Amino acid sequence: MKIIEAIRDRQSGLAEIRRDIHAHPETAFAELRTAEVIARHLERIGIEVHRGVAKTGVVGVLRVGSSRRAIGLRADMDALPIQERNSFDHCSRNPGRMHACGHDGHTTMLLGAAEYLAATRQFDGAVVFIFQPAEEGEGGGRAMVEEGLFERFPVESVYGMHNWPGLGVGQFAVRAGPMMAGSDEFEITVTGHGAHAAMPHQGVDPVLAGSALVQALQSIVSRNVHPVDSVVISVTQFHAGEAYNVIPDLALLRGTVRAFKPEVQDLCEAAMQRVCDGIAAGFGARVVLDYRRGYPPTINAAAEAEVCREVAGRLVGEANVRGDMQPSMGAEDFSFMLNVKPGCYVWIGNGAAENPAGSSCMLHNPHYDFNDEIIALGATYWVRLVERVLADA
Repeated sequence: MKIIEAIRDRQSGLAEIRRDIHAHPETAFAELRTAEVIARHLERIGIEVHRGVAKTGVVGVLRVGSSRRAIGLRADMDALPIQERNSFDHCSRNPGRMHACGHDGHTTMLLGAAEYLAATRQFDGAVVFIFQPAEEGEGGGRAMVEEGLFERFPVESVYGMHNWPGLGVGQFAVRAGPMMAGSDEFEITVTGHGAHAAMPHQGVDPVLAGSALVQALQSIVSRNVHPVDSVVISVTQFHAGEAYNVIPDLALLRGTVRAFKPEVQDLCEAAMQRVCDGIAAGFGARVVLDYRRGYPPTINAAAEAEVCREVAGRLVGEANVRGDMQPSMGAEDFSFMLNVKPGCYVWIGNGAAENPAGSSCMLHNPHYDFNDEIIALGATYWVRLVERVLADA
């Protein structure tokens, strides 16, 4: 691996920053301490700082040379509402909050890159360092875009990176097209007519109608969506009734839809409405669908993905840049930025998906911890990407 020596020498210092952030996790739009740590660090190294972007977001700008070209680099910085189950010294000190997705590491890698770029200035143009709040379900990326992120800080392209447990240290995953799925939510209210459980003919059973609905929704995946398009429709909640001998009036179903194409999300919403209408007619119940759009699919532009593949290949060797990994059905609100600007979102290997105790430990696990060994590699990747895109002619 061709890690920049000056960044490698900062590995332990950067790890201290990462562990400090890990020990003080803050959730969506409450990242006050984290944002101040970032802002002060950027100011100390001479980078122009803008606080309060989308409430708690921080944007740093570093201009070098005379070119008007600009590149955006984004790191997420929020934690999850999870009780940490680790026992190391930098374990979360905030009960019920934890950096279980590695955003502490993402932030630190970008800070490491900012340090080096501010010191060396081997590019021509502007680097916009985007430290985004509220990735975990609250749409901080959308909030930044809607508040005029790219009008205030114009860039030609924007890039993101996420650690990936199970992908080896020293490897990257890069692909053009979909990288992460779009994520929608739905709530379906089934209203029947309550009755004695021994006399079901006197009522309209919303539990029976809801059960039929759970099964019928899967026909959308198997019979309405093109077989080569990947879709997941999962009913994850079913709430109804309070007594053993009472058919309730109401059943409530909730769940998620995941797809890699916006047009498939449209298809699923329309098909779900037809299924709900059919179940209502067939069972004599009232069925109301509330379909809520969440994060769009994260889709990498081909040209920018090729640049990222080239940069990663020079760092770790072409054989260690995985173009064969399947996209994830997980969602990512960096997609809102990619909907506005071309760019690319890559995965950096975090190592085996196990914690030191040997148990399975993927993202969002209470035993997860970011691998400090990859901080220097991630920071080097950011630096080389900037130097490649904003080459000093």
